[in-house]
Amino acid sequence: MQAVLEVVGPVFIIIGLGWLMARRRFLDEAGFQALTRFVFTFCMPSLLFLGGTSAEMGGGRAALAFFLGTATLYAATLWGARRRLPLGPAGMLALDATFGNTAMMGIPLILAAFGPPALAMLLAILALHSMVLLGTATIVAEIGLHAHAPWRRVLRATLLGVARNPIVMAVAAAMVWRLVGLPPPPGVLKQTLSLLGGAGPPVALFCLGGSLAQFDITAGWRETVLATVLKLLAMPALVWLVAWAMALSPLETAVAVVAAAMPTGANAFLLAQRYQVGAARSGATVLVSTVLSVVTLGVLVGWFGVR
Repeated sequence: MQAVLEVVGPVFIIIGLGWLMARRRFLDEAGFQALTRFVFTFCMPSLLFLGGTSAEMGGGRAALAFFLGTATLYAATLWGARRRLPLGPAGMLALDATFGNTAMMGIPLILAAFGPPALAMLLAILALHSMVLLGTATIVAEIGLHAHAPWRRVLRATLLGVARNPIVMAVAAAMVWRLVGLPPPPGVLKQTLSLLGGAGPPVALFCLGGSLAQFDITAGWRETVLATVLKLLAMPALVWLVAWAMALSPLETAVAVVAAAMPTGANAFLLAQRYQVGAARSGATVLVSTVLSVVTLGVLVGWFGVR
């Protein structure tokens, strides 16, 4: 139990500090936005690129289990929500139930719990996570808002969203680096990436806490509860079933399931805000799922064991 607390505790303490600093206005919204841009544009991409070019590549089977479980839950949630909601809001609810905070929260937690080999496996999930889920959600939102929108417009919006994501680009660059057969980054470049990457996890968690202060926990509470239950319980359970059926190794299973159990990521809220579809509920889901994940992630990390 102490080992689990030593991994999970610091993660949520730093998130709590960010939330407290935002509530006390020690750092204003503009300050948090600047820090978030810094960590999202430089720190996390540096960490992932260095890990992807230095560590042993792998994680394809873990990523397959993750995305099979994710696709099943997304499709089921979208189908069920369409019985009561228009396509746009139904698509956003499905996104809230499946899009996890795998970068700003998943990287620090999985790295601390399972070590560098787990980060190498997580890269395969991160490479496609935003691309697949945000891309699908963008297509659903565009169709919902503009039923007869030209397919070129939908494709362009999706590709631009992916191309502007530094996390996706860093993972893609690392994969190209390895495919070309280049050696790990040497000397000064390695140290620079290491320094930037080292700042990523704690600053990301601090910024996540700051972002939670803006959300209203009461917005659309029924759908918020549903999305939270699906994200924290149903999604990791589905991914575990797929991992079991595929006979994944213990580490592959741990990475896939813990990644699936991450709370709803803030990018789901940003997409909902962009399309003005269920933004308040999406923000509430980010807040509630993050708070409750203290328990669910603690249980999972303890179940799979800390390195």
